[in-house]
Amino acid sequence: MSFCFNFDVPAQTKHPPSVDENGLQVKKTYNAANTIEGDTKPAEPVKEAKEHLQLCDSQICLVDAVVETLSIGCLPPLHFLNETVFEKTAIEREDREEILSHTAEQKSDLIPGVYEGGLKVWECTYDLLELIEKDGETFGGKAVLDLGCGAGLLGILALKRGARLVHFQDYNSTVIEQLTVPNAMLNFQEDEEVESNDDDEKRNRKSGGKIKTREKDEVKECNPPAKKRAMDLSQLPLLAKCRFFSGDWSTFLGLVQKDDPLTKYDIIFTSETIYNTAYYHSLHKALHMLLAPDGLVYLATKSHYFGVGGGLYLFETFVKQRGIFSLEHLWDGQEGLQRHVVVLRFKKEK
Repeated sequence: MSFCFNFDVPAQTKHPPSVDENGLQVKKTYNAANTIEGDTKPAEPVKEAKEHLQLCDSQICLVDAVVETLSIGCLPPLHFLNETVFEKTAIEREDREEILSHTAEQKSDLIPGVYEGGLKVWECTYDLLELIEKDGETFGGKAVLDLGCGAGLLGILALKRGARLVHFQDYNSTVIEQLTVPNAMLNFQEDEEVESNDDDEKRNRKSGGKIKTREKDEVKECNPPAKKRAMDLSQLPLLAKCRFFSGDWSTFLGLVQKDDPLTKYDIIFTSETIYNTAYYHSLHKALHMLLAPDGLVYLATKSHYFGVGGGLYLFETFVKQRGIFSLEHLWDGQEGLQRHVVVLRFKKEK
């Protein structure tokens, strides 16, 4: 995208500033960390959470869509709507929140309390995907939450690798309706087509026949590629394992806590979500209340987010002060504005 979030700046140090002999820097750092507590009140009005149930309305986003495919090692390919085309066609899209017009006018990837950056696939999402590929992580039988999901690539991958259910949450309903759900449909439709073609191939091998696909027929008959048609959602079983939510984290928590029984997630993904210290309290509470006892939270983040003030060191301090989670670094990037992948888990009682 051509927008600016002020995230990409010259290289920063990996660790907090060094301490001088007189301990002056320690005092300064300690005071800065302790101001978080006073900054955790919501900076903007609460955005009520809701569940998105009319998924068929999102199919229109796939008509003549320009799609990108992400391939990382042995991970299954992940498909998502092209960001640049999405930006340029914003005026054509239904947007009750008017975030598409606001971001275009202000040329910004973030407007606190209005739009929280969900239309862009941020760098740290790729970092987490690469780590999952390296570690050979699979999600068989697990309940997964993609918190602050944006394009939803992490949750989509979890479903492709065997998760029993995945819930997606983003601040903006426009992001869920115009991006997350269409991306899920793209990926699950492809999976069904691959399985269908595999079944056809097996049947043809048994009968000694030749394989013909719709795509090959179209080329043979010199017909132009068919436009994407409305799909039968009942033919996408993976979609039945999904739920989609929008709203801020505090009201999202209140909404899902009404479920009986309450879903506790084995895995919670959250990428590039700790950029604003004002949101730490509601994020931490959601993680605390929704993570299963032996569950894991995978957080991908930058060291610091210039222009909005948050970052990994401040969040680590916040987590440590509350004493609920332990935090372990899984990967630390060494180039440019340093990026990290960390894991949170409940502390074991001694």
